[in-house]
Amino acid sequence: METLLLGLFYIFSLYAFIPGLISRLFGFRVFKKGIAEHEISLTFDDGPDPVYTPQLLDLLKRYNAKATFFVVGSSAEKHPELIKRIYEEGHLLGIHNYKHKTNWLMRPKTVTKHIEMTAKVIKEATGQDAHYYRPPWGIVNLFDYTKQRNNLQLVLWSAIFKDWRVNVGADRLTQKMLKKLRGGEVFLLHDCGTTFGANPTAPHEMLTALERVLDEAERRGIRSITIQDMIQHTAQAKNEAIAALQQPGSSQPQAVRKGGSSVPVLPWYKRLIVSLWLLWEKVFHVMFHLQTTDNPDPMFHFRKIKYSGAPIELTTGDTLVKGDSVLELHFDNKKLFQLGSKAKSSVQLAIQLVRMTEKALPELAEYIQNHPDLREAKALYGITMINRGPEQFGFSITDLPKGLFATSTTFYLKLLMSVIHPNGRERVKAHQEQMVPKILVIPTQTLISRFSQQGGTVQGSKRKPVTAAAKSEEELDGKNDAELKASLPV
Repeated sequence: METLLLGLFYIFSLYAFIPGLISRLFGFRVFKKGIAEHEISLTFDDGPDPVYTPQLLDLLKRYNAKATFFVVGSSAEKHPELIKRIYEEGHLLGIHNYKHKTNWLMRPKTVTKHIEMTAKVIKEATGQDAHYYRPPWGIVNLFDYTKQRNNLQLVLWSAIFKDWRVNVGADRLTQKMLKKLRGGEVFLLHDCGTTFGANPTAPHEMLTALERVLDEAERRGIRSITIQDMIQHTAQAKNEAIAALQQPGSSQPQAVRKGGSSVPVLPWYKRLIVSLWLLWEKVFHVMFHLQTTDNPDPMFHFRKIKYSGAPIELTTGDTLVKGDSVLELHFDNKKLFQLGSKAKSSVQLAIQLVRMTEKALPELAEYIQNHPDLREAKALYGITMINRGPEQFGFSITDLPKGLFATSTTFYLKLLMSVIHPNGRERVKAHQEQMVPKILVIPTQTLISRFSQQGGTVQGSKRKPVTAAAKSEEELDGKNDAELKASLPV
């Protein structure tokens, strides 16, 4: 029995769970987010609905917004006039199975039949073939990947709002949607509330919120386009980036305009590394009980542990020895990646990190000061390759003792540096001798006295400004890494 259950688990993992995971995390064989400066894609699932779909079409027409409707075949068959109207008003029609059933619980042949039946309904109503498919709940199985070869593009989303639940309400829904209102986003919304798990009147709340969002989008100069147009815009942006990279004298990473800023288009292997890394980051935080300050978007995470390394002389004259209580510091690596991805140069990345550290350390000091169990820690310490310039914040730098831990840490950090840094692998290759992890330490009382309000130096005149942060990016843009005295903090 145990062998049978294990076999079923392996089969399910290969057929359903693993394909779903890699599609969601890595975007494998699916389109989920575009590259555009002033365009988003509104997509609607589960319709058509005889009550709410006409209201939605009226609203979209009022704002000249184009959308993509992933329709359920059995509903479309009952309301061909709505399918025809969707098409005639310039929107795109996609397939959402004939019945709203998960692909995990259907054989490949059954899924194919659902797709073919829905495609036939769309063709009969519009005279056009459907080329876009979104499985219910976005759940794919192993054989769904073959559908792309049959001229059918799998489409997921980059923003989902639980609008199928009426208790979310129009106000909260509006707030959630406005937070995601930026170029390239693919919104998932629902114009029908009769599917499993949905509330029948939920689309009413969605329509109220959508009107507010469309009004704000119009004010910002953002428009909604179909998925087909978004895919074309994205392909064009990537091609332009590749062409720019191939120009003589170009040494910058491949980049495109995304949401108004220059962002690298990472190759698939880097996306894989980043996705796995950020997934591990979440697991690590849970497993090792990492804490943060009250800031919802922190720069540092930490945990209280017993120090187990070699003795370290502290700036206070004391010595950190094995068994002492310390706070182990960790960068928020997602924030680091976002900064590195958007930075145009090493100098710009350095300036941004210095400024963020200047803001984060007072928050951290204040939090520790207000929590006696943390305040009793002897020091804060971390291991990082970003270790030039931390003395200005009160940290001391110590070599990491040679050994297996140092070797594995060096490999891990070099891998991450090649992904985070604006110049990526070139930077690591060119500066091998500098790519050495260091231990950074600051006594807890030093941190509190320098940065907490109780220490009197957060806003006071005693605290000296950081040189690199005070200078403008224009002043430093011409300097290289070696010339930047206070380039990278902790």
